[in-house]
Amino acid sequence: MPHRKLKAGYLVLEGLNSLATVYYFYYFYFFMEQRFGFDSKANLELAAFNGALYMIFAWGGGRFAQRFGYFTALKLGFATMMCALAAGLGATTPTTQIAAMAVTVLGMSFTWPTLEAMVSEGETRAGLQHMVGLYNVIWAATGAVGYFTGGAMLDRFGLRSLFYVPASIQFVQLAITFWLEARAHRQEAVPAPEPNRRHTADFESFRATAPKELQGQNGPDDAAGLEPSPSQPVLAAEAGAPAAAGKFLRMAWLANPFGYIAINTLLAAMPGVAQRLGLSTTMVGVCCSVWCFARFGSFFALWHWNGWHYRFRWLLLAYLGLIASFTVILTVHSLWLIVLAQLVLGSALGLLYYSSLFYSMDSSDTKGEHGGIHEAAIGLGNCAGPAVGAASLHFLPQYANSGVFAVSSLLLLGLAGLLSIQLRPGPSSR
Repeated sequence: MPHRKLKAGYLVLEGLNSLATVYYFYYFYFFMEQRFGFDSKANLELAAFNGALYMIFAWGGGRFAQRFGYFTALKLGFATMMCALAAGLGATTPTTQIAAMAVTVLGMSFTWPTLEAMVSEGETRAGLQHMVGLYNVIWAATGAVGYFTGGAMLDRFGLRSLFYVPASIQFVQLAITFWLEARAHRQEAVPAPEPNRRHTADFESFRATAPKELQGQNGPDDAAGLEPSPSQPVLAAEAGAPAAAGKFLRMAWLANPFGYIAINTLLAAMPGVAQRLGLSTTMVGVCCSVWCFARFGSFFALWHWNGWHYRFRWLLLAYLGLIASFTVILTVHSLWLIVLAQLVLGSALGLLYYSSLFYSMDSSDTKGEHGGIHEAAIGLGNCAGPAVGAASLHFLPQYANSGVFAVSSLLLLGLAGLLSIQLRPGPSSR
């Protein structure tokens, strides 16, 4: 039975983790530009390296958490990030800064797959819909705040704040983790109460009279939530939807990395966008964090509306919006058009990410490992987009937008892959 009080603590850790990592990683490219003169090509190469590391480490981080325990993984992750950022505070060369970033990525790889699994463990489908939605809303909200305020913080407190602010947050996270672990051990030591006979009888009565598709695996302890979960009527109404779950998981695992292809390319290119539009670092935080708030709004809407579950048309619409908005943001010279395109981008990214995480947790008993796969796919996207952009700028330096159109072409390949999976023979949902 889920310990919701403990899960409130896990959600606090998640929000703090988002705040710390967004501030550091989203503004790291501005730091490298201002401190060491990195241009767009160098920052894209750095972003590709970052993504490749996360792709490798996140998969292992999820497996580590599944094998050695969630609290062990969290403590290791927070401590590693804190120490790496402390080292970055004293690093004076590009090489040592990149090394500190790499170790920070390693530490982060133990945290996100673990937090995703911790909030999802022991939930019914109704509980999973609620907890995944809450998880997404919290990290998106704190991440948006981190990006929005980060530019002003960097201008106000200086470049060194890029290290000591997130390191301080991670120290707090580490202390909270030890406290939550102690509480969890105390709860495990308390004997479970005897099952209520009337409670059990009510559950058996439900099992005898409920529609077949709603007679799940829930035991008496879950009987309080035995009303059909928000997603179950959808699945029951759609012929073939349960059988298509594996197909939707594959499509989501494909689409979400392409979303991060767009995100990481945008982040690495943002110093160049700021120069093109004449924006200060503070104004970048204000004007270029719109997509983060739009993604938060998308998460909030998807949390309360489950009509998108196992519906291909919503996945397709989001992916098309991703391609169009990405191209607009990096090519137009109008700030208002860029802001409007960010609203589309954030909404699309919200559905792509939510699909990957929800389908991963909905179809797995080893949630730590599946969380690691979900995060490794994000790392793949973080690597591929900037790598293609950097390669285009290297081989076609005479075309200023060559990197943009190369990454847009890569996104079109993802669309072809999405359609290919959907059109394969087998059950599907519209």
